[in-house]
Amino acid sequence: MAVARARAIETGSPAIPLAPLDLADAAVASLDGLRLAAVASVAARVGGAGGRIDPAKLEAEQRAAHGLAWLVTYVESLRQLAAWGRRLEAEGRFGTAERLIVAIGFGEYLAQVFGGLPMSQGEIVRLADLGVPAAAVAAARTDAVETLITDGNTAETRRALVEAGLAGDVTGAFGDGGLDETMTAIGAEMRRFAEAEVTPHAHEWHLANDYIPMEIIGQMAELGVFGLTIPEEFGGLGLSKEAMCVVTEELSRAYIGVGSLGTRSEIAAELILCGGTPAQKEHWLPKIASGEVLPTAVFTEPNTGSDLASLRTRAVRDGDVYRVSGNKTWITHPVRADLMTLLVRTDPAEPGYKGLSMLLAEKPRGSDEEPFPADGMTGGEIEVLGYRGMKEFEIGFDGFTVKAENLLGGVEGQGFKQLMQTFEAARIQTAARAVGVAQSAFELGWRYAVDRQQFGKSLIAFPRVSDKLALMAVETMIARQLTYFSAREKDSGRRCDLEAGMAKLLGARIAWANADNALQIHGGNGFALEYAISRVLCDARILNIFEGAAEIQAQVIARRLLEGGN
Repeated sequence: MAVARARAIETGSPAIPLAPLDLADAAVASLDGLRLAAVASVAARVGGAGGRIDPAKLEAEQRAAHGLAWLVTYVESLRQLAAWGRRLEAEGRFGTAERLIVAIGFGEYLAQVFGGLPMSQGEIVRLADLGVPAAAVAAARTDAVETLITDGNTAETRRALVEAGLAGDVTGAFGDGGLDETMTAIGAEMRRFAEAEVTPHAHEWHLANDYIPMEIIGQMAELGVFGLTIPEEFGGLGLSKEAMCVVTEELSRAYIGVGSLGTRSEIAAELILCGGTPAQKEHWLPKIASGEVLPTAVFTEPNTGSDLASLRTRAVRDGDVYRVSGNKTWITHPVRADLMTLLVRTDPAEPGYKGLSMLLAEKPRGSDEEPFPADGMTGGEIEVLGYRGMKEFEIGFDGFTVKAENLLGGVEGQGFKQLMQTFEAARIQTAARAVGVAQSAFELGWRYAVDRQQFGKSLIAFPRVSDKLALMAVETMIARQLTYFSAREKDSGRRCDLEAGMAKLLGARIAWANADNALQIHGGNGFALEYAISRVLCDARILNIFEGAAEIQAQVIARRLLEGGN
């Protein structure tokens, strides 16, 4: 890295708060009052008889409801950023970079809370849109808040953070992630594997739309990636969801396709652990943990998207088998999968979710030449911008048979309930993928800015470039801390659909923003397919869509808040 060339930025004494954590804690306390006022205001707008949410009013007030979701996500993000700082302080690990990240993060996010929250590039929601009383807004703008807005995110603090990065290693100089020794060791092992076996080849796999080689999948299986959170009694490692996040982040940093291979195993294992019979657990979990069986999730249909209550694929019991007919779409890695977790309608007389069941549908592995060598099953590839390496397919079923004993849990009508039990873990894992992609984009932008010479100096010497990089580093840390917090909540056995949803919502936006900014730093070269940032930009875009599009995610968060989950 051409550090010497990059140190053209002037040094100075940043006017950062002397005690950013004290101010941060005080600011979070102020925001809690604002949060409660916002929930009450939006609840009054969408309330119906008996204190219930009126669906028609909720739809009419969608902007306010989704804005509420974003506001509360920001409040929780800052709470976790401050908590991260306090943990590091207690361990003597709260250094200059960490202090700057807290100051800049609070300064920027507080300014957005009171000035306008970006739900997307062209949608800025303000407290007035939520109907928050002016008195509540004024009460929340305490001295701590004003100090952080004024002194937190400044040209001096951003420059100081970049200088801290130039003085050290780019992957470590922008803040201690706050992991313990065990998690740090797990992350280091996965990073060594990813940098040796994935990073050098990821871009060529992407450009050729090639499958991730089976050799890589075999190595991941040996490392225990597919059995991370499966209990030891079923052949897994029995590790925490936090460990899953660490592994997922490192693999996704190298290539989102590799980081996402574990998603299918995570979803299948969670479904079987939560809803399977003892026999199903004993049969399938060891095979999934070892990588012998590669699963895929088969839920979405062409005309349903997130509206699973409208799902139409039918499974009719015929003796000791179910015969499946219907169509599925956006199915990831189905050709090489051995097992499909297949959501079907077993009782057409039951409306909505009640008639849905989950099947553990076995299938033979296919190839590019013969993708689905199974009777009653056909499919075609969906060509995509990014998120390659596993390939996406539309699938048609016409009398495809599944053993009746492979009905998950052995009871019909439980499919949606079983699927809902996986959402927390799936969204936490997706948030971790987003953190990995965000980190990758940041590092690509950083290296290019350091090495690229323009007008006699490195790009990073120009404030508009270094400012981008500083905010990218800060927001990546914010997303990381919110994601790890949601994982720890899950590990503690507490309901965390709200926290998981917020982590996924914010992480996806940050990954996209980082990729977009990193490509901008590359200039015209970023638009060239030969540069890795072009791939990362395409990969980042999907994060706002799958596992619940940003709009659906905000709707789910808002409903939880308005139903008393605040």
